[in-house]
Amino acid sequence: MTTWKEYKPTITALSSEEMTIIDTLAERIKRGISQKDFAEKIAMKQPQLAKIERLDSIPTLVTLNRYAEGLGLKVKVSLVPA
Repeated sequence: MTTWKEYKPTITALSSEEMTIIDTLAERIKRGISQKDFAEKIAMKQPQLAKIERLDSIPTLVTLNRYAEGLGLKVKVSLVPA
């Protein structure tokens, strides 16, 4: 399995799916919620939240769901043909 640190340097352009994830992660900022306050709200440590938002860490679906729920959103996963 490729790790994020191995994959990140290979990115030259983001797909629409990747942009959707980034947009969702930026929703906290749009709402004016600090990282510290949001981390407390979703029972996560602030440094862990910062790594996810910088895309230095790939969250599990459970973590991503916790993030989404903290913003009143739902995670939607779909499989599409390659």
